Amino acid sequence: MYHLALLYLAAVLAGFALANLPTSVLITPGIAEFFTIVGGISIVIFSLALLFLGVKALLKS
Repeated sequence: MYHLALLYLAAVLAGFALANLPTSVLITPGIAEFFTIVGGISIVIFSLALLFLGVKALLKS
């Protein structure tokens, strides 16, 4: 269970990296906007999963 929480935390951090991706020659503003949306969705989903694991651990004790 502990490893699963670390995996979710890594996914949240990856979502933050995608959401703050700067535009460059290879990454156009349209692609950067898509990555921002995907990063935001992954932040929300995996944060909710972390909250669920935390509540489940609290109620189990």
